[in-house]
Amino acid sequence: MRLDKYLKVSRIIKRRTVAKEVCGAGRVKINGRQAKAGSEVAVGDRLEISLGSRLLIAEVLQVAETMRAELAADMYRVVSETRGTTKAEA
Repeated sequence: MRLDKYLKVSRIIKRRTVAKEVCGAGRVKINGRQAKAGSEVAVGDRLEISLGSRLLIAEVLQVAETMRAELAADMYRVVSETRGTTKAEA
């Protein structure tokens, strides 16, 4: 499955167009390598997604074309999630 579609179906990112933009900006890695929106995602892959000051590392547990909202979180396991501080918070 394409990376941008996986991010949308799993609801890590709410819209596919936003997922494409994030991938195009170089803020997503699959198994430590820079990933484009069309990169293939498979079970066992490790995703690193940088959104603003947030870094989410997740392991792909399931790949499905569609998924109900309440089951979407079962598609991945959060390995780690960090949030940086901004100068306004410091």
